[in-house]
Amino acid sequence: MRFWTILYLLGLLTTMFSVTMIPPMAIGWAYGDGEIAPFAYAFAIMLVGGLALWAPVWRRPPELRSTDGFLIVTLFWVAIGLLGAIPLTLSDQPHMRYVDAVFEAVSGLTTTGATVVSGIDGLPHSINFYRHELCFVGGMGIVVLAVAMFPMLGIGGMQLYRAETPGPMKEDKLTPRITETAKNLWLVYVALNAACAAAFWIGGMDPFDAVTHAFSTLSLGGFSTHDASIGYFDSAAIEVVAGLFTILAGVNFALHFTAWRSLSLRAYLSDPELKLYLGVMGALIATTCGYLYLSGRFPLWESVYHGFFQAPSVIADNGLVTVGYPGDWPLFVVFLLLLGSFFGGCAGSTGGAIKAVRFLLLFRQSVREVKLLVHPRASFAIKFGNRTVGERVMTAVWGFYFLYIFAYCTISLGLVASGVDVVTAFGSVAACLNNMGIGLGETSSNFGGLNDAAKWLLTFAMLIGRLEIFPLLMLFYPGFWRH
Repeated sequence: MRFWTILYLLGLLTTMFSVTMIPPMAIGWAYGDGEIAPFAYAFAIMLVGGLALWAPVWRRPPELRSTDGFLIVTLFWVAIGLLGAIPLTLSDQPHMRYVDAVFEAVSGLTTTGATVVSGIDGLPHSINFYRHELCFVGGMGIVVLAVAMFPMLGIGGMQLYRAETPGPMKEDKLTPRITETAKNLWLVYVALNAACAAAFWIGGMDPFDAVTHAFSTLSLGGFSTHDASIGYFDSAAIEVVAGLFTILAGVNFALHFTAWRSLSLRAYLSDPELKLYLGVMGALIATTCGYLYLSGRFPLWESVYHGFFQAPSVIADNGLVTVGYPGDWPLFVVFLLLLGSFFGGCAGSTGGAIKAVRFLLLFRQSVREVKLLVHPRASFAIKFGNRTVGERVMTAVWGFYFLYIFAYCTISLGLVASGVDVVTAFGSVAACLNNMGIGLGETSSNFGGLNDAAKWLLTFAMLIGRLEIFPLLMLFYPGFWRH
């Protein structure tokens, strides 16, 4: 393990992250909300801290190995969660305790959307923008952005890219150069954000709300500038736009880029993971809309557009909500969508949870096991499209699935042990581990009422969900440090 490489890149990434303090300062100045100083102090702390890590080793070129990449990505996500809390702690409105500020910052960066803040409508514009900017930066991943910029510094980024991107098969690249792949993903992400903001504005939002909610929607981040979230606008058009772009955000961004580059839908039509994702999404949307209408909760048209928005928002782990969700909605729908949140989006999307591709591979593995019971001497390969999936990938998928469920149960028990009731505990952990953001029980509106121990546990759950368990758990394996 090359510690000078770790110091070099952590310092460099922290220095880059300090730049995210500039846009909120500009917003604070434009709206005159008096919250420029907290971001200025945070900018100075991050810039000085990053340079202090980088300066002693800047003459030694970084040499990245896979283990270094996983460690750097994990440490950086922890660091920006802790550093990103600084403006929220220093601000006058809201003046947050550090544990609450860390929870809020990590929730934004991991695109979870769980909030400890009440009275969001009255927050300064700079603070509200900052919360959504964290979602925007965390959605595609600041490490992926850094990889796109590394050629200017003479640094290869494949190890960081592999550690950052979700999914069981991480060797696929859109272009021969990994930096070009990272740039292309960010270009698609920014373009979809711009399109979403324009659609929200046309649908009736003011420009500030349109931009911030586009950040939340495409990142599947779930923050809103209003306590009532999307329900504040009481608009069918806005809910349809949010539902549509949420579904798009749950698709592998590599497919979006390939379709745009080739000007063809063939990439979408031939992808087996996308077919499963759209099939499951369509079935759950239809079930939600139908049950809302048949139960008498809403008239037909309202059932359709509320269901079309809310079902994808929970399943793809966005976390924006409409009128009355979850407290006033039928329990069947709330429970159905909560289970759906474990499904998540596609690998390579901004969504969280287990991902469609893993469910697809697990299903095909189960089918193979049944066939082997009938034909024990036969050999059956697991296919993903035209490729055969190796046993190493399947082992990783099974390991991920076990650790994911184990983490869910363990953290839930930890919350109950801290004094949280069972419904709140299981709903809150699902919200944070899946990066979905909508809790149950005491956390159905916000997470501010939880005790400090529960907040730290849920912050850990958000990081596990965002980093997909393995990079974070590697730090607790003694052999990793001896390698």
